[in-house]
Amino acid sequence: MQQEAATGAEALEVWIDQDLCTGDGICAQYAPEVFELDIDGLAYVKNEQDELLQDKGAATPVPLTLLTDVVDSAKECPGECIHVRRVSDSVEVYGPDAG
Repeated sequence: MQQEAATGAEALEVWIDQDLCTGDGICAQYAPEVFELDIDGLAYVKNEQDELLQDKGAATPVPLTLLTDVVDSAKECPGECIHVRRVSDSVEVYGPDAG
């Protein structure tokens, strides 16, 4: 079972804006448990059952054990398309729109 990530006690989720995805695959290298490149060459997030979530804006929980890898993916992404937000209020905490 994967645990939800927390900044303090805050659950986080991650989503990818495929319109900005460059298909470099850096995210899948950092956190293959969360990210995967599809046949279209773009990255998508996966759910806890390892299924690709291809709906626009689909988000998946960030497992606490993978928080650093997911954050590094967001920081290193050349397309700046990885968004990590708090579940409680949808405020982006890592990624291009983080405050």
